[in-house]
Amino acid sequence: MTFLVDSHCHLASLSYSGKGPKNVAEAICRAHACGVSHFLCVACTPKEYKEMKELTSSFPEVYKACGVHPLNLDEAKNWTDGELIDCLKDNDVVGVGETGLDYHYAPESRKEQLESFARQIAIANEVKLPLIIHARDAHIDTVSLMRSENARDVGGVMHCFCDEVSMARECLDLGFYISFSGIATFKAGENVREVLRYVPLDRMLVETDCPYLAPVPVRGIENEPAFVRYTLECAADIKGIKARDLAAITSRNFEELFNVKLSEATIEPAEISSYKIEKIMRPL
Repeated sequence: MTFLVDSHCHLASLSYSGKGPKNVAEAICRAHACGVSHFLCVACTPKEYKEMKELTSSFPEVYKACGVHPLNLDEAKNWTDGELIDCLKDNDVVGVGETGLDYHYAPESRKEQLESFARQIAIANEVKLPLIIHARDAHIDTVSLMRSENARDVGGVMHCFCDEVSMARECLDLGFYISFSGIATFKAGENVREVLRYVPLDRMLVETDCPYLAPVPVRGIENEPAFVRYTLECAADIKGIKARDLAAITSRNFEELFNVKLSEATIEPAEISSYKIEKIMRPL
Protein backbone atom coordinates (compact mmCIF):
# COMPACT_ATOMS: atom_id res chain seq x y z
CA MET A 1 0.00 0.00 0.00
CA THR A 2 1.34 3.41 -0.97
CA PHE A 3 0.52 6.18 1.47
CA LEU A 4 0.60 9.94 0.99
CA VAL A 5 0.60 12.15 4.07
CA ASP A 6 -0.28 15.83 4.30
CA SER A 7 2.21 16.43 7.08
CA HIS A 8 0.89 19.86 8.10
CA CYS A 9 -2.62 21.25 7.72
CA HIS A 10 -5.06 23.43 9.64
CA LEU A 11 -8.42 21.77 9.11
CA ALA A 12 -10.07 24.01 11.71
CA SER A 13 -9.15 27.08 9.64
CA LEU A 14 -10.77 26.05 6.36
CA SER A 15 -13.78 28.22 5.44
CA TYR A 16 -15.86 25.25 4.21
CA SER A 17 -17.45 27.29 1.45
CA GLY A 18 -17.25 28.01 -2.29
CA LYS A 19 -15.67 25.33 -4.46
CA GLY A 20 -13.99 23.82 -1.45
CA PRO A 21 -15.27 21.16 0.94
CA LYS A 22 -18.38 21.97 2.96
CA ASN A 23 -17.18 20.31 6.16
CA VAL A 24 -14.18 18.45 7.57
CA ALA A 25 -15.56 15.05 6.54
CA GLU A 26 -15.78 16.21 2.94
CA ALA A 27 -12.27 17.68 3.08
CA ILE A 28 -10.94 14.30 4.19
CA CYS A 29 -13.00 12.41 1.60
CA ARG A 30 -11.79 14.70 -1.19
CA ALA A 31 -8.22 14.15 -0.07
CA HIS A 32 -8.69 10.38 0.05
CA ALA A 33 -10.09 10.50 -3.49
CA CYS A 34 -6.83 12.15 -4.56
CA GLY A 35 -4.59 9.58 -2.89
CA VAL A 36 -3.97 11.40 0.40
CA SER A 37 -4.32 8.83 3.17
CA HIS A 38 -3.23 10.56 6.39
CA PHE A 39 -3.01 14.04 7.86
CA LEU A 40 -1.26 15.96 10.61
CA CYS A 41 -3.62 18.67 11.83
CA VAL A 42 -1.85 21.43 13.74
CA ALA A 43 -3.22 23.85 16.35
CA CYS A 44 -1.60 27.22 17.00
CA THR A 45 -2.93 27.69 20.55
CA PRO A 46 -4.26 25.37 23.27
CA LYS A 47 -7.72 26.90 22.76
CA GLU A 48 -7.61 26.11 19.06
CA TYR A 49 -6.47 22.58 19.88
CA LYS A 50 -9.66 21.90 21.81
CA GLU A 51 -11.75 23.08 18.83
CA MET A 52 -9.63 21.07 16.40
CA LYS A 53 -9.88 17.95 18.56
CA GLU A 54 -13.68 18.12 18.54
CA LEU A 55 -13.71 18.67 14.78
CA THR A 56 -11.41 15.75 13.89
CA SER A 57 -11.95 13.20 16.67
CA SER A 58 -13.99 10.90 14.39
CA PHE A 59 -11.15 10.46 11.92
CA PRO A 60 -8.36 8.08 13.02
CA GLU A 61 -6.26 9.01 9.99
CA VAL A 62 -5.86 12.54 11.41
CA TYR A 63 -2.92 12.94 13.78
CA LYS A 64 -2.67 16.07 15.88
CA ALA A 65 -0.12 18.56 17.20
CA CYS A 66 -0.39 21.59 19.44
CA GLY A 67 1.80 24.57 20.20
CA VAL A 68 1.74 28.35 20.46
CA HIS A 69 2.47 30.00 17.12
CA PRO A 70 4.67 33.13 17.22
CA LEU A 71 1.91 35.09 15.47
CA ASN A 72 -0.70 33.97 18.02
CA LEU A 73 1.03 35.31 21.10
CA ASP A 74 -1.48 38.12 21.64
CA GLU A 75 -4.32 35.63 21.56
CA ALA A 76 -2.49 33.20 23.86
CA LYS A 77 -0.37 35.67 25.83
CA ASN A 78 -1.16 34.04 29.16
CA TRP A 79 -0.61 30.44 28.09
CA THR A 80 0.89 28.17 30.70
CA ASP A 81 3.17 25.17 30.42
CA GLY A 82 0.57 23.01 32.14
CA GLU A 83 -2.15 24.07 29.72
CA LEU A 84 -0.06 23.06 26.72
CA ILE A 85 1.16 19.83 28.33
CA ASP A 86 -2.44 18.80 29.00
CA CYS A 87 -3.15 19.07 25.25
CA LEU A 88 -0.07 17.02 24.45
CA LYS A 89 -1.21 14.08 26.59
CA ASP A 90 -3.78 12.86 24.04
CA ASN A 91 -2.78 9.60 22.36
CA ASP A 92 -3.06 10.94 18.83
CA VAL A 93 -0.91 14.01 19.51
CA VAL A 94 2.46 13.41 17.89
CA GLY A 95 4.27 16.75 18.02
CA VAL A 96 4.78 20.10 19.76
CA GLY A 97 3.95 23.03 17.53
CA GLU A 98 3.60 24.86 15.61
CA THR A 99 6.08 27.02 17.42
CA GLY A 100 9.06 29.09 16.34
CA LEU A 101 9.91 32.64 15.29
CA ASP A 102 8.43 35.05 12.74
CA TYR A 103 10.20 38.37 12.30
CA HIS A 104 8.61 38.97 8.91
CA TYR A 105 5.15 39.75 10.26
CA ALA A 106 5.90 40.48 13.92
CA PRO A 107 9.46 41.79 14.46
CA GLU A 108 8.17 43.94 17.33
CA SER A 109 7.45 40.86 19.47
CA ARG A 110 10.93 39.34 19.12
CA LYS A 111 11.52 39.11 22.88
CA GLU A 112 8.17 37.42 23.55
CA GLN A 113 8.66 35.05 20.64
CA LEU A 114 12.08 33.95 21.86
CA GLU A 115 10.73 33.27 25.35
CA SER A 116 7.74 31.32 24.03
CA PHE A 117 9.87 29.27 21.64
CA ALA A 118 12.40 28.40 24.36
CA ARG A 119 9.60 27.28 26.69
CA GLN A 120 8.13 25.03 24.01
CA ILE A 121 11.48 23.40 23.23
CA ALA A 122 11.77 22.63 26.95
CA ILE A 123 8.24 21.19 26.98
CA ALA A 124 9.02 19.05 23.94
CA ASN A 125 12.00 17.63 25.78
CA GLU A 126 9.86 17.03 28.87
CA VAL A 127 7.09 15.15 27.02
CA LYS A 128 9.51 13.63 24.49
CA LEU A 129 7.70 14.73 21.35
CA PRO A 130 9.28 16.21 18.20
CA LEU A 131 9.00 19.91 17.40
CA ILE A 132 7.14 21.48 14.49
CA ILE A 133 8.96 24.74 13.82
CA HIS A 134 7.83 27.83 11.92
CA ALA A 135 10.68 30.16 10.99
CA ARG A 136 10.43 33.25 8.81
CA ASP A 137 13.13 35.92 8.50
CA ALA A 138 14.61 34.56 11.73
CA HIS A 139 17.39 32.22 10.60
CA ILE A 140 20.06 33.12 13.14
CA ASP A 141 17.84 33.26 16.22
CA THR A 142 15.93 30.11 15.28
CA VAL A 143 18.99 27.94 14.85
CA SER A 144 20.75 29.50 17.82
CA LEU A 145 17.82 28.72 20.13
CA MET A 146 17.46 25.21 18.71
CA ARG A 147 21.10 24.61 19.64
CA SER A 148 21.12 26.27 23.06
CA GLU A 149 17.85 24.68 24.21
CA ASN A 150 18.75 21.17 22.98
CA ALA A 151 16.11 20.80 20.29
CA ARG A 152 18.32 18.08 18.82
CA ASP A 153 17.32 15.80 21.70
CA VAL A 154 13.76 15.46 20.38
CA GLY A 155 14.23 16.45 16.73
CA GLY A 156 11.40 17.63 14.58
CA VAL A 157 10.58 19.32 11.31
CA MET A 158 11.11 22.76 9.81
CA HIS A 159 7.62 23.18 8.46
CA CYS A 160 6.80 25.08 5.23
CA PHE A 161 10.49 25.78 4.68
CA CYS A 162 11.05 29.08 2.85
CA ASP A 163 14.65 30.01 3.72
CA GLU A 164 17.99 29.22 2.05
CA VAL A 165 20.20 26.15 1.73
CA SER A 166 22.49 27.40 4.50
CA MET A 167 19.68 27.27 7.06
CA ALA A 168 18.46 23.92 5.77
CA ARG A 169 21.97 22.53 6.23
CA GLU A 170 22.13 23.72 9.84
CA CYS A 171 18.71 22.24 10.63
CA LEU A 172 19.61 18.93 9.00
CA ASP A 173 22.78 18.87 11.09
CA LEU A 174 20.55 19.17 14.17
CA GLY A 175 18.64 16.09 13.05
CA PHE A 176 15.59 17.91 11.73
CA TYR A 177 13.49 17.13 8.68
CA ILE A 178 12.55 19.74 6.07
CA SER A 179 8.93 20.01 4.91
CA PHE A 180 7.95 21.53 1.57
CA SER A 181 4.68 23.29 0.81
CA GLY A 182 3.10 24.80 -2.28
CA ILE A 183 5.77 27.51 -2.23
CA ALA A 184 7.95 25.05 -4.15
CA THR A 185 5.57 25.45 -7.11
CA PHE A 186 5.53 29.27 -7.09
CA LYS A 187 7.32 31.28 -9.76
CA ALA A 188 9.07 33.19 -6.96
CA GLY A 189 9.98 29.99 -5.10
CA GLU A 190 13.34 29.22 -6.72
CA ASN A 191 15.13 29.43 -3.35
CA VAL A 192 12.81 26.70 -2.04
CA ARG A 193 13.38 24.57 -5.14
CA GLU A 194 17.12 24.95 -4.55
CA VAL A 195 16.65 23.66 -1.01
CA LEU A 196 14.49 20.84 -2.35
CA ARG A 197 17.31 19.79 -4.66
CA TYR A 198 19.71 19.84 -1.69
CA VAL A 199 17.73 18.00 1.00
CA PRO A 200 18.19 14.20 1.02
CA LEU A 201 15.13 12.12 0.22
CA ASP A 202 15.17 10.51 3.67
CA ARG A 203 14.78 13.91 5.36
CA MET A 204 11.87 15.32 3.33
CA LEU A 205 8.17 15.79 4.02
CA VAL A 206 5.40 17.39 1.96
CA GLU A 207 2.50 19.46 3.26
CA THR A 208 -0.24 21.90 2.32
CA ASP A 209 -0.28 24.24 5.33
CA CYS A 210 -3.92 24.57 4.31
CA PRO A 211 -5.87 26.79 4.04
CA TYR A 212 -2.81 28.84 3.04
CA LEU A 213 -0.37 28.70 0.12
CA ALA A 214 -2.39 26.82 -2.48
CA PRO A 215 0.10 25.42 -5.03
CA VAL A 216 0.23 26.02 -8.75
CA PRO A 217 -2.06 25.39 -10.64
CA VAL A 218 -4.73 26.17 -8.04
CA ARG A 219 -3.34 29.50 -6.84
CA GLY A 220 -6.00 31.95 -5.81
CA ILE A 221 -8.34 29.50 -4.11
CA GLU A 222 -8.33 28.12 -0.61
CA ASN A 223 -5.81 25.35 -0.11
CA GLU A 224 -6.98 21.93 1.13
CA PRO A 225 -5.25 18.60 1.88
CA ALA A 226 -6.10 17.14 -1.54
CA PHE A 227 -3.78 19.70 -3.10
CA VAL A 228 -0.68 18.24 -1.46
CA ARG A 229 -0.55 16.12 -4.62
CA TYR A 230 0.65 19.13 -6.60
CA THR A 231 3.53 19.73 -4.20
CA LEU A 232 4.39 16.03 -4.23
CA GLU A 233 4.49 15.96 -8.04
CA CYS A 234 6.61 19.13 -8.20
CA ALA A 235 9.07 17.73 -5.65
CA ALA A 236 9.24 14.37 -7.41
CA ASP A 237 9.97 16.07 -10.72
CA ILE A 238 12.79 18.09 -9.15
CA LYS A 239 14.21 14.97 -7.52
CA GLY A 240 13.89 12.96 -10.73
CA ILE A 241 11.76 10.18 -9.26
CA LYS A 242 8.16 9.02 -9.62
CA ALA A 243 5.55 10.76 -7.48
CA ARG A 244 4.41 7.39 -6.19
CA ASP A 245 7.93 6.60 -4.98
CA LEU A 246 8.27 9.97 -3.27
CA ALA A 247 4.90 9.42 -1.59
CA ALA A 248 6.24 6.18 -0.11
CA ILE A 249 9.49 7.84 0.99
CA THR A 250 7.83 10.82 2.67
CA SER A 251 5.35 8.53 4.40
CA ARG A 252 8.21 6.48 5.88
CA ASN A 253 9.87 9.70 6.96
CA PHE A 254 6.64 10.78 8.68
CA GLU A 255 6.46 7.45 10.52
CA GLU A 256 10.06 7.72 11.70
CA LEU A 257 9.85 11.35 12.77
CA PHE A 258 6.56 11.10 14.66
CA ASN A 259 7.00 7.52 15.89
CA VAL A 260 3.76 6.24 14.35
CA LYS A 261 2.74 3.35 12.14
CA LEU A 262 0.40 4.45 9.37
CA SER A 263 -2.71 2.29 9.24
CA GLU A 264 -4.04 0.65 6.11
CA ALA A 265 -5.70 3.22 3.90
CA THR A 266 -8.91 2.81 1.96
CA ILE A 267 -7.42 4.02 -1.34
CA GLU A 268 -5.72 1.96 -4.01
CA PRO A 269 -2.10 2.77 -4.91
CA ALA A 270 -3.09 3.23 -8.54
CA GLU A 271 -4.96 6.39 -7.62
CA ILE A 272 -1.67 8.11 -6.86
CA SER A 273 -0.67 7.96 -10.52
CA SER A 274 -4.15 8.51 -12.01
CA TYR A 275 -5.03 11.50 -9.87
CA LYS A 276 -6.97 14.37 -11.45
CA ILE A 277 -7.88 17.32 -9.23
CA GLU A 278 -10.88 18.05 -11.46
CA LYS A 279 -12.56 14.96 -10.01
CA ILE A 280 -13.21 16.69 -6.73
CA MET A 281 -13.92 20.25 -7.86
CA ARG A 282 -17.55 21.32 -8.00
CA PRO A 283 -18.87 24.31 -10.01
CA LEU A 284 -19.96 27.34 -8.03
